Amino acid sequence: MPFHTLSRRHLLQGGAALTLGAAAGLRPALAKDTTIGFIYVGSRDDYGYNQAHALGAAALKKLGDIKVVEEEKVPETDAVEKTIESMINLDGATLLFPTSFGYYNPHMIKMATKFPKLRFEHCGGLWSDKDPKNAGSYFGYIDEAQHVSGIVAGYSTKSGKLGFVAAKPIPQVLRNINAFALGARLANPKATVQVIFTGDWSMPVKEAEATNSLIDQGVDVITCHVDGPKTIVENAARRGAMVGGYHVNQSSLAPQAYLTGAEWNWEVLYPRFVKMLAAGEAIPNFYRGGLKEGLVKVSPYGPMVSEAARKHADDVKAQLTAGTYTIFKGPISDNKGKAVITAGTERGQTDPELEKMDYLVEGVIGATS
Repeated sequence: MPFHTLSRRHLLQGGAALTLGAAAGLRPALAKDTTIGFIYVGSRDDYGYNQAHALGAAALKKLGDIKVVEEEKVPETDAVEKTIESMINLDGATLLFPTSFGYYNPHMIKMATKFPKLRFEHCGGLWSDKDPKNAGSYFGYIDEAQHVSGIVAGYSTKSGKLGFVAAKPIPQVLRNINAFALGARLANPKATVQVIFTGDWSMPVKEAEATNSLIDQGVDVITCHVDGPKTIVENAARRGAMVGGYHVNQSSLAPQAYLTGAEWNWEVLYPRFVKMLAAGEAIPNFYRGGLKEGLVKVSPYGPMVSEAARKHADDVKAQLTAGTYTIFKGPISDNKGKAVITAGTERGQTDPELEKMDYLVEGVIGATS
């Protein structure tokens, strides 16, 4: 086992942890030799969620006078607490990014309480004013990019049957599915989106089975919301289906089948946070943004995307970037026929009701429980 692996949880488990020292003597958040820690639940080269964050970490390394320490494959258990402590005690990290959804509560909250002079930033919609003030959460409105991807999928499908492989029916995932479906039905009002939930963020065998099942039922465009889309993208392309990507650009995995995708743009956000701290500005505890703020982006269009699809998708993307377009605008019914957003009601991206989404819209085949 290499030393960089030993220098985290394993040293702490062996009782070799160093003490932090006097809290009052901590360096300012952005001294010349600032150390920033990144923690990933999976592999940094997973063509997915973790790789998107690792690309952001790589952007920080280019700034100079900053040391970036990283650890991958850290479970959503107290293992992440041990990793955080070792990054602080062994590496001197003063700004930490535990990136996975399940790291936040209780693990990051516990560490932020224990180390009140350090800064902790978590990816997700979880911070509230009851939480430590030295903690925060950030997230992107990636449903905007999914909506654009849905428009492209709606134009591209020949069968009118689209597929979505998702991990769990939590609000952030449902928001992506629904935004994708609403985009697809703009292009093809009769299109359907069949959803299969695998039950967890990284389930390659179940993801492959779900992809095959959807294609066997006539689905010819597949997208997803799982941590590592590689299995889905490659399997769909191998079976002759078209693909919408997620997290990062996966076009290299399926050059012909890849239509477009919804990408995070942490390469923009992480340097932005560091520059805010360097200027003496506080990072907001609750930080959000979409295409307009540059936190998300749409993958370049693949060779199978028609000119009509490109034109419609570009038009909507431009409106979203300008802040003049609302995805969740009534009337919208769920797939059981119940009105969930009434006529005349617009739920913009900052509407807290969208953070509570518990339904699938009309045209989506599937259930949330």
